Amino acid sequence: MRYKLLDHIVHNSNLQIFFSEIIGTFGLLLAATGSIVYDARLENTLGPVFIAFIHFVGLAIVVYLFGKYSMAHFNPAVTIGYFVAGYIKRKQVMIYFVAEIIGAFLGSIFVKYTIGDYAKLGTNFPNYEYDIAFFYGVEIVATILLMAVILTVVHIKKLNRLATVAIGGIVALDVFFLGPISGASMNPFRSLAPAIISNMPNDLWLYLTAPFIGAAVVGLAYKKIVR
Repeated sequence: MRYKLLDHIVHNSNLQIFFSEIIGTFGLLLAATGSIVYDARLENTLGPVFIAFIHFVGLAIVVYLFGKYSMAHFNPAVTIGYFVAGYIKRKQVMIYFVAEIIGAFLGSIFVKYTIGDYAKLGTNFPNYEYDIAFFYGVEIVATILLMAVILTVVHIKKLNRLATVAIGGIVALDVFFLGPISGASMNPFRSLAPAIISNMPNDLWLYLTAPFIGAAVVGLAYKKIVR
């Protein structure tokens, strides 16, 4: 199964992958940050359940629409996880990264000028009532859970049809349960774009490191177990 998927991704044109990742990441940012911004615009009347649900719906849609073209990364940490696990080639990593960062910034700009400039455009931040080591670890765990679900549904052919529900679901659960602790970004560029546009870069050290660690750990474990 792994080699069939590798052949599939290689034979897709890099241009197809590039534009799929731009649009998919744009959609992810629209759902993830747009839900937070819209809730803030309504004075937080919708709450965490609404935000988690929109994460689920938005991610499920973009995974369904673009999974067959680019494997639906929309996240540089997921790209690293796929690379470490052996699903994509080294030369494709940068294609994914560039597309994802373009999509992320376009998404944040779109949210700002359509929904409004609220809640720092959905910028992630950890809860400093907890120790740094704890919320850093929680962010790693959140990404581990995400990457583990992704590679599970990719590897087990019978679960492929559940990919949209499984991936959207784990993101929603992470956001709902772990968001109040670490921010539950799981995605460096999802955090980077609104933080830079809102001039709130202070917590980027967490979101530009922890998700990569979590995804790489799962990729390494997967490669060990499968081989």
